[in-house]
Amino acid sequence: MRWATSIATSTDTDEAIEEVVESISAQLGPTRADLVMAFVTDHLAPGFARLSSEIARRFPGAAVAGCTAGGAIGGGVEVEHRPAVSLVAASLPGASARAWHLPSNPEEWPDVDEIEADAGAANAAAVIVLPCPLSSPVEDLLAWCDARWPQAVKVGGLASGGMTTRGPAGNTLFAGDERHREGAVVVTMSGDVAVDTIVAQGCRPIGDPLVVTKGLGNVVLELDGMPALRALEAVHATLPPDEKKLCRHSLFVGVVPDTAPQAREVRRRDVLIRNLIGCDRAAGALAVGAPVHVGQILQFHLRTAEASAQDLAELLSEPHAPSAGALLFSCVGRGQLLYGRPNHDSDVFRRTLGAVPLGGFFCNGEVGPVAGKTFLHGYTSAFALFRKRAAQA
Repeated sequence: MRWATSIATSTDTDEAIEEVVESISAQLGPTRADLVMAFVTDHLAPGFARLSSEIARRFPGAAVAGCTAGGAIGGGVEVEHRPAVSLVAASLPGASARAWHLPSNPEEWPDVDEIEADAGAANAAAVIVLPCPLSSPVEDLLAWCDARWPQAVKVGGLASGGMTTRGPAGNTLFAGDERHREGAVVVTMSGDVAVDTIVAQGCRPIGDPLVVTKGLGNVVLELDGMPALRALEAVHATLPPDEKKLCRHSLFVGVVPDTAPQAREVRRRDVLIRNLIGCDRAAGALAVGAPVHVGQILQFHLRTAEASAQDLAELLSEPHAPSAGALLFSCVGRGQLLYGRPNHDSDVFRRTLGAVPLGGFFCNGEVGPVAGKTFLHGYTSAFALFRKRAAQA
């Protein structure tokens, strides 16, 4: 298995494509590309109509997929707020890849028989999803992918380049040699391929884990037997002054999904970060951005640049099997906006895991697993590390 990545910042689409194609071809040498993914900013919109067809022509036989991006990642750098196209290519001996376009209407998605008829897709080990958030029912899409490929790892990001001021709102998706303006692109990978994931949600816990003792829907009424708002106030009272100020705008809730052990010792990988969306002072209740139930574990979290950097560094430092290549789906709210400098997450990745080819884009939502179930995230960097199945940590 061999991966390559390149990025170009020319304002001319043809020049940018030529630059990244030549770089990828040089890195792969005589090895044939089986998968090519392109992430491109809307500065290069005049060339969108021919981008995927040109890539497909230059890499015959490869599965081609991609989307518009708020920023592109590749070649060791992260390019934000400027023209860029990133190309990621993989040679997958013993494995295969297929790119699917799924229209906006779920009734038009392939049924079980259609997928079963494609042996490679039916037995996918990895699924990469690139939905357009303006047209694709993303939560339905993730549930559909989980149902169709229950054993596969799902990762990806929501297209993000089509909501700027450079023309009418709308994203572009690439699948094969075609351009699409709605729906989603899904890549299935099967055969001798395995994927390890790192989902860095950028928060750190405050206070102790608490048990939901009364709740309804997404409303938490009681935590550890006391009104939920009072439990939050008790945590807030223990914080230093600077962290109390952060609670005004950077307070989140970490929910332990049902698929994770419901234990008081909460593991970082088992926490799903969700927004704290409101409170009812009279009832002492808190509304969170996820359904909750009695017996579930919650813990309050703060998100800061420092917490995000620490979270990422610690997750990347955990033991991982050697990777041939990696994809990074990072929130448009991270990058320079969060850290005040470019290339933060890519730099940490390279310092920790070495010269593994890394490409991807800045998304309007990130897809990755927590405790074995696929979720849509925000303010997250979701990494997918690709290797042969036999490679172990």
